Amino acid sequence: MKVKSIILTWVFVVLAGLLAACGGGEKAAPSGQAGTKETKEITIGATAGPYSDQIKKGIQPILEKKGYTVKIVEFNDYVQPNNALAEGSLNANVFQHVVYLKKFAKDHNLPITDALQVPTAPLGVYSNKHKSLDEVQSGATVTLPNDPTNQARALVMLEQFGWIKLKAGIDPTKASEKDVAQNVKNIQLQPLEAAQLPRSLADADYAFVNGNFAIASGLKLTEALKLENLPEKYMNIVAVKTADKDNQITKDIIEAYKSPEFKAVVEKDFQGFQKPEYLK
Repeated sequence: MKVKSIILTWVFVVLAGLLAACGGGEKAAPSGQAGTKETKEITIGATAGPYSDQIKKGIQPILEKKGYTVKIVEFNDYVQPNNALAEGSLNANVFQHVVYLKKFAKDHNLPITDALQVPTAPLGVYSNKHKSLDEVQSGATVTLPNDPTNQARALVMLEQFGWIKLKAGIDPTKASEKDVAQNVKNIQLQPLEAAQLPRSLADADYAFVNGNFAIASGLKLTEALKLENLPEKYMNIVAVKTADKDNQITKDIIEAYKSPEFKAVVEKDFQGFQKPEYLK
């Protein structure tokens, strides 16, 4: 009996080995294949403030429902986000208008392009020292953005106020300090990095502050002495690498911005922003 038992046990072991060798058992799925879910990642750059907040509150939740892992990288200037996009460390960025994008891309030979307009906070004039533009005095200090396209916007507004006169025949989108033909109010123009403009209110009489940096610093659009009547070309955009404009990630980002869910977020949390046509 003991001999029979040993023989039977040996037979079972041999049969089990043969079945395993012939694939009779279920194979374990290799890592990253069947049985695992591929992780999709999207990295979006934005300046700190409303455009980053729009992504956090309205875009990230929608993309996560599609199965993406969303990373938001915040910047405090207008140079790094485009360089990071061109280098491939971002899938998209949201901080600039198309005029700035095209000039930056041309000047730095970067293959990046616009994909979609987004709700935009206009440029505004703020002051901690004066309650109206009518209080301007000769020699008043006025701070404004030092990047070419946003400085041009401020100079056009100054001409509208009657504080300066620009040279006849110039392209208003390219106006600079050199194009001031007459300084009617003898104001002292002080160009600064856009992110520093809110801080300049401690010393300047008036400051032109980009909407995103105004809100990020605690200023309200309703507190501005004057808001820009934002031209279409100055609406902020989603920018992507030119080669990625028609890929699935870009399509999903655009779909998120055009969704009813995002529209509801804008109406609740971003009042006063100028809306693109698809949200009206």
